[in-house]
Amino acid sequence: MSKKVVTFGEVMLRLCPPGYLRFSQASSFDVVYGGGEANVAASLANFKVPVDFVTRLPDNDIGDACLHFMRGYGIGTGHILRGGERLGIYFLENGAMQRGSKVVYDRANSSFASIEKGMIDWDKALDGADWFHWTGITPAVSKGAAEACLEGVKKAKEKGLTVSCDLNFRAKLWKWGKKAGEVMPELLNYCDIALGNEEDAEKVFGIKAPDSDVSAGKVEAEQYRFVVEELKKKFPKLQKIIVTLRGSVSASHNSWSGLLYDGNKIYVAPVYQITHMVDRVGGGDSFMGGLIYGLRAYGSDPQKALNFAVAASCLKHSIVGDFNIATVAEVESIMKGSTSGRVSR
Repeated sequence: MSKKVVTFGEVMLRLCPPGYLRFSQASSFDVVYGGGEANVAASLANFKVPVDFVTRLPDNDIGDACLHFMRGYGIGTGHILRGGERLGIYFLENGAMQRGSKVVYDRANSSFASIEKGMIDWDKALDGADWFHWTGITPAVSKGAAEACLEGVKKAKEKGLTVSCDLNFRAKLWKWGKKAGEVMPELLNYCDIALGNEEDAEKVFGIKAPDSDVSAGKVEAEQYRFVVEELKKKFPKLQKIIVTLRGSVSASHNSWSGLLYDGNKIYVAPVYQITHMVDRVGGGDSFMGGLIYGLRAYGSDPQKALNFAVAASCLKHSIVGDFNIATVAEVESIMKGSTSGRVSR
């Protein structure tokens, strides 16, 4: 068995009105669980990669239900802490056509938000692993979460693991006293691989792609050469910098691609037109999960690794919930050009 991947962050209860109902129309909510790093873990588990998710859950029935949900997808839960007051919640209103989706957070004083440095035995949690993944959501949640994350990345580098980060800027979360630009640089200094988009680079590091306009529904990869080159200058230890390229025509129709920069060359993936979006939440996480799988499976072929990530995340947009439950065979079929959606008999 190959060595495992460890991801670290908050998992939440997701409450969503059925279909495309607005919050004001809802008399019931569909329930799943999700969160950036948990979503990555689910993708990897589905691709048959050994993976553990580290978090903190309340020691009550809702925490138990969340644990059961993740185990059902093959995610390792042996290093999950129990304690604190509650599971964080987020409400999702699915957008359609010209009405965008909307997220409302209810995660104050969650079990994860009240985590503190020293609570996690990182030596044990990272034992048998060769990869550690976190996102910019985690240090945004609280001072304690930021400090625990810093412990994790330091221990991961000490143990020789590959460390990856999805920058994932969330303006609504940075409320505990420091801005993203004050916290993220130290954490990113321990990373080998960073994933982001046009907003992450601009809002966190002040690096803006020239002449980019995602609202026009078209994103040109070459516009981001400046962004990846500037990130590499700022963080020279980064071996690979990846940018997701989402062009938003409407809430139901996006173009989707990505680029990878290895310090010398830029690789660009094919562009997919996602014309009837089912659920875009977790799209970036499914890209990251696909990228980690691709870099481990096709490490000597960055183009193929990138193409796998884009195809995997393209498929995620057809799947309800935070988790991407596409298989490797399905992703590779998309990579080969099978995009007609014909019935498999």
